[in-house]
Amino acid sequence: MFTQFFGNYLLQQQLVSPEHLSEVLQTMKDTRPQLGVLAINAGLMTAVQVEKAHLEQTRADKRIGDVMVDMGYISRENVEKLLKSQPAGHLILGQALVDNGYMTTSQFEQALSSYKTENSISDADFGVENDASAQRLVRNFYHFNSISGAGYMTGYVSLLFKNLIRFIGSDFTPMDAHALMGALSACAAQRIDGGIRAVTIIDADASAMIEFASRFTNKQLTVEDDYTHTCISNFINLHNEIFAENMSAAEGIKLKTEPQRFYESIDISELSNACVIPVCFSFGTVNFIVAM
Repeated sequence: MFTQFFGNYLLQQQLVSPEHLSEVLQTMKDTRPQLGVLAINAGLMTAVQVEKAHLEQTRADKRIGDVMVDMGYISRENVEKLLKSQPAGHLILGQALVDNGYMTTSQFEQALSSYKTENSISDADFGVENDASAQRLVRNFYHFNSISGAGYMTGYVSLLFKNLIRFIGSDFTPMDAHALMGALSACAAQRIDGGIRAVTIIDADASAMIEFASRFTNKQLTVEDDYTHTCISNFINLHNEIFAENMSAAEGIKLKTEPQRFYESIDISELSNACVIPVCFSFGTVNFIVAM
């Protein structure tokens, strides 16, 4: 989740364009962070040192790790540790941006440092995202404190992003939330009742709906039909069931999920407090509308 919000941070700082970010999200699965990016993230080298090492490598027939050690920038032991480490998503994203020439190594170093500082994020948060850190990130980004049920909304949205990563894919960027405006058509929805009352709606264009459903079912779907609609509705139900179980276990709040449905049109007049959360995947934007 911290990787996805890092993508949004790069957009907000105008370090990358939406088009370039969308492009690299599609290539991240084929990207592996190079030693320089790993060393910068670990605080073992600066971007300037990495760039000097790469320049020196063009003059010497040596591996980049050997060059860095010979130049006294890093120890052999740390090189071996970095090469064995499991690359985190934000490093893969940064490497893809650098490889495509959309950011320099120095820009990546500064952006990552600022992102961590402004959001009080540690390297451990990127590796194992605990609930407290994830919810703090969501709360700071969306400023839910201004709405009723802010704590529940924060937990709900934090879990939503985790479930998107788990069941759909990590190639997305959360965008700023906004109020619900206008009518909705062709969308999936489900209500939650009990200790918390909520409505969740998924809205997207046909192509995004098809790809979302394809990923959820691990089947290549090609048309928007009743099966596609059922798949979208089933994702909402799965997410809400997990949320209900978590609320019961953590706070003893009993929730009941009503049957999920796909609507050709839906009355949104009662959703005056609804929050629209656009999520930009590499295949298109999916809007999650949540009212509590």
